[in-house]
Amino acid sequence: MKEFLYKEDSYKIIGVLFEVYNNLGSGFSEIVYKDAIEYEFKQNNIPFEREKQYLVNYKDIILKHKFYADFIVFDKIILEIKCTSTIHDKHIAQCINYLKVSNNRLAILANFHEEFLDHKRIIL
Repeated sequence: MKEFLYKEDSYKIIGVLFEVYNNLGSGFSEIVYKDAIEYEFKQNNIPFEREKQYLVNYKDIILKHKFYADFIVFDKIILEIKCTSTIHDKHIAQCINYLKVSNNRLAILANFHEEFLDHKRIIL
């Protein structure tokens, strides 16, 4: 059986996502969900950093473009929040970019869809 990467921490994060969705439902913008998630992380003593900036090293320089992950949780899991009709390949690619630049192994992509909460684990 394949190991479930960061199982307990992932369950805690996903539990927060469902708590937020159960209280807010659908129809809000991303920033509202992010604020509610931040509140829940604080209430549950879950360590996180919001809008974590990552730089891209290339040879002997740092490139101008920076990446900003919505959340880095437990100092090892990237959490990216969306409010779209469906999760697209470009959202997954965005998470892969964040994983590469951060040297983390797991991203959780959460989509507060108009009718339900969807999430996807992305492992690098």
